[in-house]
Amino acid sequence: MEVKWRLDAPQPDGALASATLASASLGGPWGNPSVEALRSQTVLMIDDLDTHRETLRFLVENDGHHVIGASGASAGLEILAKTPVDLVLLDMLLSDGIAFCQRIRGNQRRDLIPVLMLSPSATVEDEVAGIRSGADEFLARPYHPEVLRARVHRMLRHKAIVDRLEESETILLALAQTVEQRDYHTAGHCERLAALSVAMGMAMELPPHHLLALHRGGYLHDVGKISIPDSILLKRGPLTAAEWVIMRTHTAKGEDICRGIKCLNPVLPIIRSHHERWDGSGYPDGLTGDHIPLLARVLQFADIYDALMAARPYKLPMSSALALRVMREETDRGWHDPELMRLFMRLRHDVVREAAVNNGRQWQDVQVMRESLENLGSAILRS
Repeated sequence: MEVKWRLDAPQPDGALASATLASASLGGPWGNPSVEALRSQTVLMIDDLDTHRETLRFLVENDGHHVIGASGASAGLEILAKTPVDLVLLDMLLSDGIAFCQRIRGNQRRDLIPVLMLSPSATVEDEVAGIRSGADEFLARPYHPEVLRARVHRMLRHKAIVDRLEESETILLALAQTVEQRDYHTAGHCERLAALSVAMGMAMELPPHHLLALHRGGYLHDVGKISIPDSILLKRGPLTAAEWVIMRTHTAKGEDICRGIKCLNPVLPIIRSHHERWDGSGYPDGLTGDHIPLLARVLQFADIYDALMAARPYKLPMSSALALRVMREETDRGWHDPELMRLFMRLRHDVVREAAVNNGRQWQDVQVMRESLENLGSAILRS
């Protein structure tokens, strides 16, 4: 049976929808990153003419930036593979200049590096071709030196803001892993959850930005537990009704923690809704069916499976077969999306979990994880 995964499912109204879509700046009493003095940033210049490179080097180095020159796109790619770069100045006349732009835009680890394309002509055709290939800005020769310096300054300022946001995300990921480490019983849970979720998303042929959200969700889904007292989080035994009320606040609190970082907006529905149930008996909002965000439903399967297989002070670990049987029974009871359950049953959980353990830190990079899972190919799905 063909299944069309609905990315446009109806979403909850009111405060939840507003919270899910909200974003905020990172400004505050410690300063606005958009007006802070730029650190010395690295600019890669790719031009096959020495005279062009030297002219550009003079202008950019006079503003205090580090400049690396390359005579062609191949040399530029080699530099990008081993050196952090904040801006690329690219000569459009290079035979492989357009292809170079397309290649760095096709690699998620380099996709956020801004590119200023320089052209010997100001034709509409050249500008359209440059922008379509992935260049962020287009400047025709002859240009005024101050115009070039202003463009470079603006693009580097924007890159600094993006880097600040990525640093904030990195801090949150580290915080999420700290939450996990508070309970030694959940060691490695985030890595396994991210791997299983991304593998399932790949089997569903979800777009790359959804796979990235699932990867981040694997690490951040329980970040709100940082606010849960140890007496509840680490309790050796079942929680009381009052303790469950407190425990269930971790989803909304996790959403609040991550809401200030705009690039994490796609992850907010995962964090908030990964404990909802298909029949509406979950929390925090009692959503039903397709009203539960798709990515939250996907991650939920990986979360439940890994939790059932884990040892806890109050229970023994289950085998994979027993965990899947329990999940099927819960699905029959109306708790989980039945179509996603059928797909999850086809996943080679053992293969994915073993790969997650073996790759460890490398799979904290979603691009590396995707490439590894693609290499496994059909081995991650039963026919």
